[in-house]
Amino acid sequence: MQKIMFSERYGLEQAVLARFKNMTRREIKLPDYITHSDIWNPVMGIDDRGKVYFTFDCTDHLKRDIYPQYQIGEEVAIAQAYKELRWYVLSGILWGGIADEVTHSKGWNNKMFVKAEYMPHRIRITNIKVERLQNISGEDAMREGVFRYEKPPLNHEYDMFAPWAPYVRPYKWDRDNLIYRCTARDAFAYLIDKISGKGTWNINPWVFAYEFELLR
Repeated sequence: MQKIMFSERYGLEQAVLARFKNMTRREIKLPDYITHSDIWNPVMGIDDRGKVYFTFDCTDHLKRDIYPQYQIGEEVAIAQAYKELRWYVLSGILWGGIADEVTHSKGWNNKMFVKAEYMPHRIRITNIKVERLQNISGEDAMREGVFRYEKPPLNHEYDMFAPWAPYVRPYKWDRDNLIYRCTARDAFAYLIDKISGKGTWNINPWVFAYEFELLR
């Protein structure tokens, strides 16, 4: 089983577990000699093993078959540091006699090193599409973890949107210039630059857009 990570700092892991976020975009990794502007026209296909892939036209006149990391129908574990699940570890409910193993592993503090089979939460991939990052719709931005304020803050008279982060302390945000955005896409653009690195939105890479459902 594979695992997937969602940002804790920006509330996305919590949003998934609250069933508020059900979509995620992941940049397509390309060979060093190919850039995102070198490929276009993605067409979905299914190989003889039943795996979904996308064929791209490329500037070198060759077709490029690229497989997404996760497949439709696949169950994926939500990675969480063991210390965040210590009530499982210490009680032995989930892992039985291996609590000592996990408490002394790198995964205790860093979810990059946890084992997928030890994770209590799962999602199932329900659909995959390919698009440029900036082609995200307002509706998809909301599914990515952006919400609309029912009462716009700071006395604004127009709609305002922000990343969903109920467990993030307010001081981590610039309340005047960063968190509040006029559209859901604006809020997502700010969020993706924080998570994936400044300038990601402007680079506008090709991404796999995964739709999913929370299983538990």
